[in-house]
Amino acid sequence: MAMTEESATTARGAAFPLTTPGALEAVGISAWFSGTLVLTDVSLSVAPASVTALIGPSGCGKSTFLRILNRMHESIPGAQMAGEVYLDGKEIYASGYRITHARKQIGMVFQKPNPFPAMSIAENVTAGFALTSTKLSRSAREEVVETSLRQAHLWDEVKERLTRPGGALSGGQQQRLCIARALAVKPRVLLMDEPCSALDPTSTRRVEETIAELSPQLTIVIVTHNMQQAARVSHNTAFFLAEQGAPGGIVEQGPTHQIFSDPSDPRTADYVGGRFG
Repeated sequence: MAMTEESATTARGAAFPLTTPGALEAVGISAWFSGTLVLTDVSLSVAPASVTALIGPSGCGKSTFLRILNRMHESIPGAQMAGEVYLDGKEIYASGYRITHARKQIGMVFQKPNPFPAMSIAENVTAGFALTSTKLSRSAREEVVETSLRQAHLWDEVKERLTRPGGALSGGQQQRLCIARALAVKPRVLLMDEPCSALDPTSTRRVEETIAELSPQLTIVIVTHNMQQAARVSHNTAFFLAEQGAPGGIVEQGPTHQIFSDPSDPRTADYVGGRFG
């Protein structure tokens, strides 16, 4: 049956769908920087097609834990870790599990937008393919660019200037461009390290809308200091804390509604209630 222009556009927006959401599990994770223990014995299971928020005061190990989940911690000089991280039952730190494969399957969006300034908007979106020497036809490339930018709620704002530098966009647009770049290679898990901390309210809302729309197709773990944001976007929450110079760890984890309305640990209640942190 012939497609109308509207249905063709809809189909094009649905092309290059994300792959099956991954099940992520961290077991007994500890981390050191230059011999100093900063995170101890953290275990967390992240269900497929869910959003998990990591909350807690600064310095409690949330971002360190997030970086461990896609093997970025090991690239930091002086950094060490112990424990296991499983993606669908396969240990990503195991001998023979390629780091490039881990990072393709488990994407990352950072706190500070980091588009490649010398690349155009379109080139930024497809940068992951270039870095892995993956070739795309022109039509496939165009489709990836449009689909990824639509998923990141950026297409309508940039579709007439795809050849302009990515660094010329506003801060909020740059962050959504980075989200599009991460989505382009079809990860199974997306890690987000305070992606809205430097954004205006409008850009924050669009990022949150993107998270909500992607969560049925993708497993998301987000670090946030914004308690309202954690309550809005996540299905599950893990509360991290480092007390009196001790290394960080998880105090409590569970469904977000429970963590915020009926936590079992008084420290969790104090934190989500704004009494410290």
